[in-house]
Amino acid sequence: MAEYSKFGYEIFFKVRPVFKKLLKINVEGIENIPLEGGCIIASNHRSNLDPFVLNTVSTRPIFFMAKEELFKIPVLGWIIKKAGAIPVKRNKRDIAALKKAAQLLKEGYCIGIFPEGHRAKPKQFRKPQSGVGLLVAKTKVPVIPVRIEGTDDVFPVGSSFPKLFKYPISVKIGKPIIIDNIEGKEYQEISNYIMEKIKTL
Repeated sequence: MAEYSKFGYEIFFKVRPVFKKLLKINVEGIENIPLEGGCIIASNHRSNLDPFVLNTVSTRPIFFMAKEELFKIPVLGWIIKKAGAIPVKRNKRDIAALKKAAQLLKEGYCIGIFPEGHRAKPKQFRKPQSGVGLLVAKTKVPVIPVRIEGTDDVFPVGSSFPKLFKYPISVKIGKPIIIDNIEGKEYQEISNYIMEKIKTL
């Protein structure tokens, strides 16, 4: 069972139209997110605002895999825990975190992953890590590719507060990806394929 506040999400879903307007978010392809069943939301990553933006536009809660350091920050740590985030040890393959994500996927939850692992520089992409490929290979759930543009303008690295109203944010959601003939494929190969789909949106 996911460790999250169902009541918290119910409240958030009621007020998120306000956040969508404040952040000038435009979303395309929202119908591509399945309303039920396990799935992975895989997005590019350039700002700490990205998880918040994706949960703001999604039709269902997205439980993100987040670096464990964030859970130690007062207030923020409490919030992301209540949002169902999964703590991940960075700079190595965190098998425990991947197992937890896989279990949640099997239970029908939606897991959010940034394949690049770290924030990319403005307007750029990083090489994806193999973690998302491993998770797809083990669970065989559909992957929903997402490309976000503009969050690095609204909330760039080093900023303490978003620059509201100044820059628009674009969220493009692609059709679900089903990896055919997944047996025998390298995890990195799967991750690379997913990242290329994100780039083409």
